[in-house]
Amino acid sequence: MAVDDAGTLPRGGAKVELGWSRDDAVKGFEGAVGYGPIDNVEVELGLSRAKDDDVSPRQTFEGVGAAVKWVPLQQEVGLSAGLKFEWGREEASDDAGLDETAEGIALIALLGWGFESGQTLHLNLSREWIEVDDDTEADNGWGIGTAYPLLEGLAITAEVFGSLYHAPDKALGLRYEVAEGLKLSGAVDRGSSRSFANLGVAWEF
Repeated sequence: MAVDDAGTLPRGGAKVELGWSRDDAVKGFEGAVGYGPIDNVEVELGLSRAKDDDVSPRQTFEGVGAAVKWVPLQQEVGLSAGLKFEWGREEASDDAGLDETAEGIALIALLGWGFESGQTLHLNLSREWIEVDDDTEADNGWGIGTAYPLLEGLAITAEVFGSLYHAPDKALGLRYEVAEGLKLSGAVDRGSSRSFANLGVAWEF
């Protein structure tokens, strides 16, 4: 889900995530690793690579990112709350000499609520700063998401997210726990005059 949950890996826990995504004509892969160094804290590193084959010459996007999540209040049932700091850098290039770099940071407030039924609700509120070739812009973002259990190990996910002054993106998906700690997920999304989709696998251990 694009909307993050207010939870962290346990102390000493780790995770590996791999995913494929399509955003209109842009298709690519991404990967991330995470670790819980201390209680209520999770650190993450990620890489991504995508291509747009519908433009000529073809454009390539390569990204790297890092995040630190701190969630001092975590409950299976009831309120969870914390903060997340993200940094990311993406380079766009093509065979005609395009060489554009975007770098950004974001601070995200994470809120969650767990129900006895197993359903979870998530709320994200963010402030983001993005610099593209020495030109910096700031934006406020938000997101609301939920995961509702259908069967043992299977949940439906739904979310709406975006920036303050733009039409939001909407996504509907499924998440299935194949084995303890191993989950598969997929979602189809709709944004302003575009569609996108993603598939992913996550392993926590």
